[in-house]
Amino acid sequence: MKVKRFGVSLEEDLLKSLDNLVKTHQFPNRSQAIRYLINKNLTEEKWNTNVFVAGAIVLVYDHHKRDLQNRSTNLQHDYHDLILSVQHVHLDHHNCLETIAVKGKAKDLKSLADKLIALKGIKHGQLVMSTSG
Repeated sequence: MKVKRFGVSLEEDLLKSLDNLVKTHQFPNRSQAIRYLINKNLTEEKWNTNVFVAGAIVLVYDHHKRDLQNRSTNLQHDYHDLILSVQHVHLDHHNCLETIAVKGKAKDLKSLADKLIALKGIKHGQLVMSTSG
């Protein structure tokens, strides 16, 4: 894809914030940081229009919590058409990490993630979405 050059004027504080972003994310330059921010914003806007997206739901929980795994599995079966795969990892004797790869309409993925994260016993959960193409 051909690259076009253009000038950008920013307030000093905003430029410092951009430079901090470049440093924190280890971008090679400001242009790459601006590309990242534009793509991130456009992707998030697509989520709000309920387009087809891909993503992952990440859950951390205590597997000793009564009936949590059964409730999670039953819920996942209700949304089987969105789930591509599930990876279950034992972090220690009590805690497990589950990564659920998903694909579908943004609204449906958010609904599934919200229901899973709300289950009693989930210590942390997050949905990460990206465009599917």
